[in-house]
Amino acid sequence: MKTVSILIACFFTFVIQAQTSRDYSDKVLTIDSTLETLYSVISGEKGEARNWDLFNYLFKDGAQLIPSQKSKDGPIDVTYMSPQNYIDTAGTWLVENGFFEKEIHRVEHTFGNITQVFSTYESYRSQKDEQPFARGINSIQLLNDGSRWWVVNIYWMQETDEYPIPAKYLPSK
Repeated sequence: MKTVSILIACFFTFVIQAQTSRDYSDKVLTIDSTLETLYSVISGEKGEARNWDLFNYLFKDGAQLIPSQKSKDGPIDVTYMSPQNYIDTAGTWLVENGFFEKEIHRVEHTFGNITQVFSTYESYRSQKDEQPFARGINSIQLLNDGSRWWVVNIYWMQETDEYPIPAKYLPSK
């Protein structure tokens, strides 16, 4: 009887782990799939939950998300966040307000196993919106460890009147 109880407990543990541990390896095979996943995982309509497990899967241990913005005193400064800090800081806001970030242009440089991407984005509250409420550039550093791509850092700046996005980082017309 004890053996049967142990087998049942092991079976349920396996089933629970299988339900919560998904294989996302196909999401990080190429730079394209990795960036597509990055943009899609933070995007969703108002009230739509985000897949934070997949979001965390994209990042190498120690990765940083680094927004730059003007401080109250005037100079431009940065904030350093781990992926979990980003979830804790922005996660609820994304769901409560709706948010879609779409890549509109990319400039990519690779050397060996590292890649730097300037990814120009537009931000919307809903997929139905015709005009973005914001634009900017994500500077994304990636590492290929031989089997997959990892996001090492995302460093970004939102476009302002003072700092419009240069034409070379916008789609050709």
